[in-house]
Amino acid sequence: MTAGPLPQTGAAAPTPAAVPRRGGIGLGGAFTIAWRAIVGTPLRSVLTALGVIIGVAAVVALTAIGQGSTAGVTKNLESLGTNLLTVQSARGGGGGSLVRAGPRQTITVEDAEALAAAFPDRVAGVAPSVNSNLQAKVGTNNAQVSVVGTWPAFETVRNSPVETGAYFTDADVSGRKRVAVIGHQTLLDLFGDGTEGSAAPEQAAGQKIRLGSVTFTVSGVLPDKGNSGFGNANSQVLIPLSTYLQRFARTNSAGGQPTVSNVYLQATDAKDLTGLQSDVTDLLMTRHDLTDPDNLDFQVQNQADSLASLNSITNTLTLFVGAIAGISLLVGGIGIMNIMLVSVTERTREIGVRKALGARPRDILTQFLVEASLLSIGGGVIGMLLGVALAFAGKALNITPVFSLPPMLIAFAFSALVGVFFGYYPAARAAKLDPVDSLRYE
Repeated sequence: MTAGPLPQTGAAAPTPAAVPRRGGIGLGGAFTIAWRAIVGTPLRSVLTALGVIIGVAAVVALTAIGQGSTAGVTKNLESLGTNLLTVQSARGGGGGSLVRAGPRQTITVEDAEALAAAFPDRVAGVAPSVNSNLQAKVGTNNAQVSVVGTWPAFETVRNSPVETGAYFTDADVSGRKRVAVIGHQTLLDLFGDGTEGSAAPEQAAGQKIRLGSVTFTVSGVLPDKGNSGFGNANSQVLIPLSTYLQRFARTNSAGGQPTVSNVYLQATDAKDLTGLQSDVTDLLMTRHDLTDPDNLDFQVQNQADSLASLNSITNTLTLFVGAIAGISLLVGGIGIMNIMLVSVTERTREIGVRKALGARPRDILTQFLVEASLLSIGGGVIGMLLGVALAFAGKALNITPVFSLPPMLIAFAFSALVGVFFGYYPAARAAKLDPVDSLRYE
């Protein structure tokens, strides 16, 4: 008798694929476990992320201060006038280099007049100037000031409008009038006690001041121009050039013509600065009977070139200090790797239990990678906030920070990548642990 098939009783036996993996977790579970591990040891977590915090904070603060410094230099230069060419006396140094000739002046008033007449459509204004330091007095108050002899065009060419009163006029220059426009600090020193708010501009208009032994009438007062770093404009006293040459000048050129220290030319179009610079050089070479461009007795400086050079220097310094600060991010990443390796060792039994319950190597890998990433990302966020605070503290150095999104995003992204990069090895090591050996680990 052939036995038939045995009757099936109960449910079919589950296949291996149907066995639930109680140790397996998703990304949300890995995040929860990692977060509990971080907040469970807050001091160690902060110390682990400290390198990342310092690195991101340094990058954010230094780049903001560097860009603020660049913006400040640009603003200060532009506050002294825009689209400027500056003609100065010099003597040839060979090889194209020009060295200031000290007290010997070669640029004359006639040169300035020729420049004003030669480019009427390309030059918005011409302002020759010569200056010296003198003692200014009003009653018992006195101050050391820079007396500048110039033309009325100085107001627009050097961006120096008056706050109260008016500039001297061409008629004042022709008549050698003794009128003066004084700076903000000169106002405070001569008509107050030298401190802010001790004198109002209206007090000075029409009053008499003494420059050396010569009496002048104040016709206007300049506003507070701050400390530009390019000479203190607040301590200036502006007077007609003809009056200065008559009362204070002691130096003449070899031809007997009165000389000036500088001639400022304001170009009508900023795009014409380079071409105008070349034409001004050619004109002065003709007037001074010079043929060798490498051996001139004058130099023509382009404001755009000066600004570009200064910005290049500040940008280079910003990148340099930013790169140094970025090194601390690498140090912070090494710190994260070290602590994560310690954490893997401390939690060997936990890893063994989870693997015994069905956790796959990739679950363990994900858990520790998430933990390392949270540490680095959290450090990046704290570092950005700290960097912003430090940058604003730079105002104590009279530098207003300028924040740019790209450097901040790069620093933050780099901090996140540091966590993934340096966290991968400890996470992979944890994932490869043998569950049996892990459970036996003490």
